[in-house]
Amino acid sequence: MKKLLNTLYVTSERAWLHKDRQNVVVKIDGAERGRAPAHLLGQIVCFGEVGLSPALMQFCATENISITFLGHYGRFLARVEGPQSGNVLLRRAQHRQTSDEARALPVARAIIAAKSANQRAILRRALRDHGSTLPEAARTAIDATQRRLADTARHALDAPDLDHLRGLEGDAANGYFAVFAHMVRHSDFTFQGRNRRPPRDPVNAVLSLLYVLLAQDCRAAAETHGLDPQMGFLHRDRPGRMSLALDLMEEFRAPMADRLCLTLFNRRQLGKSDFRQEETGGVFLTDDARATVLKAWQERKRTPLRHAFFDETAPLGMFPQMQAQLLARHLRGDIDAYPAYIWR
Repeated sequence: MKKLLNTLYVTSERAWLHKDRQNVVVKIDGAERGRAPAHLLGQIVCFGEVGLSPALMQFCATENISITFLGHYGRFLARVEGPQSGNVLLRRAQHRQTSDEARALPVARAIIAAKSANQRAILRRALRDHGSTLPEAARTAIDATQRRLADTARHALDAPDLDHLRGLEGDAANGYFAVFAHMVRHSDFTFQGRNRRPPRDPVNAVLSLLYVLLAQDCRAAAETHGLDPQMGFLHRDRPGRMSLALDLMEEFRAPMADRLCLTLFNRRQLGKSDFRQEETGGVFLTDDARATVLKAWQERKRTPLRHAFFDETAPLGMFPQMQAQLLARHLRGDIDAYPAYIWR
């Protein structure tokens, strides 16, 4: 199994990165602030105005270290990487299957069934750990929604077409986020439903950042295994959209991003002073708070879990890679169906 490589997150404005032998060095205002051995890095993620030397960019391209540029608030801007070695025959198989709805539908069904099951696991865990302290109305609403998600997972496997499947997913997501507020146990924060571009409350600000990070990991996983991240089974084709990466991340929104978001608030690792509201109504993390989220994200990715299909324990951050590998094997005909990831 491929080793889980580290991600170097650079969040300081005016940071300058350069290469020193086999190390990536970070300087701010001319002073060295840190260095990382290149052989331990899988990607570098830069927030805001961060500069890299041409020598470092060339080195990263040859060493298969991707460089992602995000805006100051986490909006994806660009990704720089070296030549892709993906098998053209695999990508042709991916194109044929994603272009044929009848062949794309089984993969999309598996993805949505797994997503619904994983969202249900979040709700069931909340009932198990905190049900006795929840108001009766909240407990009843969460319980009804987790039962509804169980039905969604079952019905998704029998969806007659992609439009029907997308409708099931949309209804399930609305129900899930309708009760998400009941699981945020920090009295300083409220959640009125999912919103973005820009996020209008602190919970959505954290979710949006985590989803951006997860999408980049899923894109990297797809490309690692020779897949085209823009040709998806569930998400419609759109210029510039990473449809396959978005497909893969559906399975991991709940166990990786949603669970971490709740943990950060419920353990009071984030407070009111960690957010600022702009005149546009958008709410964003402060620089220090963003660093807190990034550190927690890395720790979450190191959580060891057992993967049922491979029957081995690996860091959770490796699971998108494992799922991309399984999808590639399905497209090659090595396995009959795509086994989506169900969090246990």
